[in-house]
Amino acid sequence: MRLVILFLLAATVSVAQKKTDLNAVAEKHAVKSFTEFYDLLSLPNDAHFPQDIEKNVLWCEAAFSKRGFSTRRLITPTVPLLLAERKVNKPTKNTKTVLIYLQIDGQPVNPAQWQQESPWKPTLKEKDITGKWNAIPYERLYEAYDPDWRIFARATSDAKGPAMAFIAALDALAELKQEPNYNMKVIMDFEEELGSPHLPGAVQHYQRELAADMFIIYDGPRHISNQPTLSFGARGICEITLTVYGPRNPAHSGNYGNFTPNPAMRLAQLLASMKDDDGRVTLPGFYDGVVLTDEEKRILRQVPDDENEIKRFLGIAERDKIGDNFQESLQYPTLNIRGMDALYIGSEARTLIPDKAVAEIDIRLVPSSDANRLIGLVRQHVESKGYYIIDRTPTEEERLKYPRIASFQSSISYGPFQTPFDSEVGQWLSRSMAKTFGKEPIKIRMMGGSIPISPFVTTLNIPAVSVPTVNPDNNQHAENENIRVGNYVDAVKTFLGILVEKL
Repeated sequence: MRLVILFLLAATVSVAQKKTDLNAVAEKHAVKSFTEFYDLLSLPNDAHFPQDIEKNVLWCEAAFSKRGFSTRRLITPTVPLLLAERKVNKPTKNTKTVLIYLQIDGQPVNPAQWQQESPWKPTLKEKDITGKWNAIPYERLYEAYDPDWRIFARATSDAKGPAMAFIAALDALAELKQEPNYNMKVIMDFEEELGSPHLPGAVQHYQRELAADMFIIYDGPRHISNQPTLSFGARGICEITLTVYGPRNPAHSGNYGNFTPNPAMRLAQLLASMKDDDGRVTLPGFYDGVVLTDEEKRILRQVPDDENEIKRFLGIAERDKIGDNFQESLQYPTLNIRGMDALYIGSEARTLIPDKAVAEIDIRLVPSSDANRLIGLVRQHVESKGYYIIDRTPTEEERLKYPRIASFQSSISYGPFQTPFDSEVGQWLSRSMAKTFGKEPIKIRMMGGSIPISPFVTTLNIPAVSVPTVNPDNNQHAENENIRVGNYVDAVKTFLGILVEKL
């Protein structure tokens, strides 16, 4: 018995030592990669400017070629996707292929609203006792870094940070003189922030080149607790632009008020009629098909959410009442007003009745919801309120004939996806992260956000799981986007753990 105990202790120490060695090598290469990360972040990557995207494509081609990958541009009507591929040295009939998704483009910027010289000049900052972020020399990262420091630049978290962390993990793997026991294909998207408009067509056209057994996505923030996380699904998204028309031109509110209907008021009434006071969509059938079993609810309750902390994070006193908790709320489709416009506000406000009022709406989709059906429900609701619906500016004849006119335009960006926790890819990633961090990752059934993954899942018929690594409070899509240094280092550890875990 004593020998057995000693053997088990030795085995435990060996596993712990291996984990420590891997993490030490990952940390070493995370620090080495900060120079290359600076160069990548210095490249503007707004997909509205193809000439800037080309520089990012060239950078990625060089970076992956240096690490033994072959690269190929997958041509689309605008900018290309980039496919990098590396195969195992001695494949067997059971060797699998893993497709990895990286996003390289970023949101547009307003430099005046960034608290630094430029969104494209990566700036290292530390927080003082008052909570203010102050710039410190970037070179300090090469010394004894503080994990709570942050690098501020566009795309640090969304999503050049994960991309660079994966490259650093490849370098760590090379030092260990190891190879994955699976083939790697890496697909890089340079139009994700535009909704990846050409991705579905490209996946369809390049099915052979993209063929794989499973799909992992290196994108997104961890759970709000900032603990290691896996996400097994994401909502899709579709959009509606709703315009309510009033007088042909803005009219004087004194001369014509009480006579001319106000389109902004009508739009407000129309939008308000779509939800009740608890935040639930009132359109009949909107939530049809969403059924959570007792077991699914139990799994959702296991996510360690602190709803009071989430409310403090958001600065709200009360939540909408869809689902029994935060995770349940993410399992339902949403109806969100993401922007409204009707003439002027603030110092530019004038005593006018607007000629039109516009609302931009997005609907987040779940696997049991159909985008066309939900868009149709919104359109039917607008019609039920007496509106004549068109898809353009009304003609003079229409203005004089119909008392209520609305323009309705819609589009579908991409659908949702969901993969079972006990799938092969799910079990493999869970094993890897448990070994890397010494505990099971938090498992999210469905992320609230949307990523353009459904074309891969549906067209290639492969399961997908997201491996989010960045800090939840990273200001993605907003000014002063950042990545916590400790999260970046953990991302390198995460990806190295996946590279060495046998599949």
